[in-house]
Amino acid sequence: MVEREAPHSIEVEKALLGAMMLDQETIPRILEYVDKSCFYSETHQLIFDTIVKLFEKNVVVDIMTVSEELERRNLLEKIGGKEELLNLVNSVLTTAGVEEWAKLILEKAIKRKLIQISTQIIKETYEDKLPVDELLDKAESMIFSIKEARIRKGFTSLKEILKETLKEIEEASQKKRLLTGLETGFYKLDEMTSGIQNGDLVIIAGRPSMGKTAFALNLAVNVAVRNQVPVAFFSLEMSKELLIQRLICSEARIPLRALRAGALTTDAWRRISAVCGLFYEIEFLIDDSPRLSVLDIRAKARRLKSQVPLGMIVIDYLQLIEGVKESRSAARQEIISEISRSLKALAKELNIPVVCLSQLSRSPERRDPKRPIPQLADLRESGAIEQDADLVILLYRDEFYNENSPEKGMARIIIAKQRNGPTGQFKLAFINEYMRFDNLTFEEEIEPE
Repeated sequence: MVEREAPHSIEVEKALLGAMMLDQETIPRILEYVDKSCFYSETHQLIFDTIVKLFEKNVVVDIMTVSEELERRNLLEKIGGKEELLNLVNSVLTTAGVEEWAKLILEKAIKRKLIQISTQIIKETYEDKLPVDELLDKAESMIFSIKEARIRKGFTSLKEILKETLKEIEEASQKKRLLTGLETGFYKLDEMTSGIQNGDLVIIAGRPSMGKTAFALNLAVNVAVRNQVPVAFFSLEMSKELLIQRLICSEARIPLRALRAGALTTDAWRRISAVCGLFYEIEFLIDDSPRLSVLDIRAKARRLKSQVPLGMIVIDYLQLIEGVKESRSAARQEIISEISRSLKALAKELNIPVVCLSQLSRSPERRDPKRPIPQLADLRESGAIEQDADLVILLYRDEFYNENSPEKGMARIIIAKQRNGPTGQFKLAFINEYMRFDNLTFEEEIEPE
């Protein structure tokens, strides 16, 4: 059997390198598409790497400086000497096509990577050591990483990154914008967190009847509306029909019992119509599959991200997610640890916030039956969750435990952990009949810890 040669184009690689030395103004445009690994020839990788290093140091890039740098690194003879560099420059008649050449080199590199991945998957499939769902997840993850690498820019120099960063800082300064993440619509939460950050795992936890799902729904709709980004909601406990009913009640401020009974006034119908109009303007995607493993969620999220510019994922809730088959016989704490790590990895991989609801243990009631205010350590199977989460929000409604509570109609939002910001707590209004959280008009502020 004749071994096939991997996809490549030596002539195009030569032309691209020649163009970079002939006109260094082409370098930033080329770096948007390719990095060193995209070149098939090892010689071309060395020359490209040298050019980029000179460019990052603000050194003039031409045949002389590249030659001197290669000689300094004892690589000049390895790449064929000055004659090879001269041949590269002489092979270029015009630099007008550099972006197309860079795209072609990138495509060849992607094809080589696909061949490499396919070979690895075939090998591991024959070895028959991994469960099929793990094998599928691994294959999908590797393919997805290639697709993302193609969508994103390639190697970018430090000064290009600085230029964009300074531009964003200047725009934020001019607009007096304090948020670096997604706006939640809850002013105190936005103030304390600067918005929900991309790549963060956010845990929202509370004892039963504290309003976890209601808070998550309000948060998800606010993010979709205020940031104009698609939001995905995985509901492992509640059907999509009930979720929609709760969304309508919350946004239209109509009691759920009235909606279910059909006892609606003309004004209620008007408000429902307005809310439906709002929902038609946003992308709010619901998956109510009742039994999902963490691998299922990752696979669905990756596919969705490839179809729409996904802005945030919400999962209701963590303890209902299944581990992979191999670990289902393991201790529950180990399974939760695996799920927690996987969700953090997903947030980082997709570069979006992953918000996951979680139960709390009974420790708050044991600690203080009259005022069971939760703490970070109360997270059920808490070790890994505490470690992996970037932001932990605990919900507490005093009126649920105390009929004559001075905090009637209010909920405490406790920032128990924030990796890059302060902890503390504040209050929101909670309208139980609408299952809705809202900003307080006049708030009794609680000082941050």
